[in-house]
Amino acid sequence: MTEVTAGAEDPISSRSRIIAAAVRLTCADGWSKVTMGRLATDAGVSRQTVYNAVGSREDLAEAMVLTESAKFIFKIAEGFDDHPDDLLSGVHAAVENTLAFALGNPLLRAIISATHGADTELLPLLTTHSESLLGTVKTVVQDRADQYEIPLEPEQISAVIDIVVRTSMSHVMQPSASPRETADSITWLVARVLGLTEGSTVPGV
Repeated sequence: MTEVTAGAEDPISSRSRIIAAAVRLTCADGWSKVTMGRLATDAGVSRQTVYNAVGSREDLAEAMVLTESAKFIFKIAEGFDDHPDDLLSGVHAAVENTLAFALGNPLLRAIISATHGADTELLPLLTTHSESLLGTVKTVVQDRADQYEIPLEPEQISAVIDIVVRTSMSHVMQPSASPRETADSITWLVARVLGLTEGSTVPGV
C-alpha cells in the first residue's frame, strides 16, 4: 500500500484511520500481533504519522478502548432519546441497544476471548477505565432521567441508576440471556421500584 507523506495528511483523519486499523488487526490476529509498522501499512500512512497521531502502543490501546466506550454511551443515550415520553420504554431501549451492540462488537469479543489465552494485554486497560466508564454512563443516564417525572427522591434515583448501570455492564461482559430478555428483566425491576404496573409509563417533563 502506498504511504501518504506526512505533510499531506490530515491529523484527525489519520488518527481515525489508525484507530480503525488497530481495531481490525486486533480482531483478526490479536493485540500482540499489532505492530506500528503493520498498523501504518494497513492504515495507509507513514510510521511517523502513527506515532504522531496516537503516541505509543499503550496510548493506541487506550484510544481504542475509549473510542469503543463512546459508541456504547451513544447507544444508551439513543435509547432514551427515542422515548422522551416514556421512562420504562427508554430504559428498555437503552439496555437492549447497549447489549445488542456489545454482542456484535468484535473488539469487545476479542478482549473477552483473550481471558482464555495469553493475549491479555488489553484487559488491564479495560479494568483501568471501568470506573471512569461507569461514571460517564451514570452521568448520561442521570441526565436523561432528569427529563422524566420520577416519584423518588434524588438519592433514591441515583441508587436505582447505579444498580441498573452496574447490572447492565455486567451483562455486557458476561451475558446470561439475550439482549431483549435482559432488557425485559431490568425494565421490570425499574417498574417495581417505581411502583408501576405493566403498561404504565413515567411521563416526560
